[in-house]
Amino acid sequence: MEPSLSASTDHQSRIPRLVPEAVAAGVRRLVLLSAPRAGEDGHPLHAAEQAVRGSGVDWTILRPQWFAQNFSEGPWRPGILAGTLALPTGDGCTPFVDAEDIAEVAVAALTEDRHSGRVYDLTGPRAISFGEAAGLIARATGRTIRHVDVDPAAFIERQVAAGAAPDVARLLTELLVSLANGSGAALSDGVARALGRPPRAFETFVTETAAAGHWN
Repeated sequence: MEPSLSASTDHQSRIPRLVPEAVAAGVRRLVLLSAPRAGEDGHPLHAAEQAVRGSGVDWTILRPQWFAQNFSEGPWRPGILAGTLALPTGDGCTPFVDAEDIAEVAVAALTEDRHSGRVYDLTGPRAISFGEAAGLIARATGRTIRHVDVDPAAFIERQVAAGAAPDVARLLTELLVSLANGSGAALSDGVARALGRPPRAFETFVTETAAAGHWN
């Protein structure tokens, strides 16, 4: 999932409050897990990024795209297991990034001086549709799995009925619909710049995850 979702309610001020307290306690390096477009005014994580940038200590900002692990550990796993991934994404594509890459970049940023003052946009090596993602998982697991586009309003209602806060449900839906409209397909070289290697392919994630039995 994109970390912006957790910052969409009244928690937006937590990181701006935490940063000066951490610096006062002796922290000398900050790494923020942010989200695409968080540098823009009005984004739920914009204030957090500004607080980190203005902290007076070394900082690095990570802006990952949608996590590949959403299919195996996150909100899309139930749909994969049920055989129908119902999301309002149409044929939109995005370069899902492996959380293992995000974690490795974060470790490097925390332990190496050369990442100070840098912003890394993190994506996988190519953009794929949810239909293609479902197809790759289906082939790896030997099961029938399909992606079905759903009405955004119906998707919001379903999320709220499942216990999501209305503002979180609306934001999640807006982000998914933006993929259907062509947003979020751009590739970035953040993983390569930070680690000196290309990002892990979605196919690699699928093969390893299926072999580990996470979709059994």
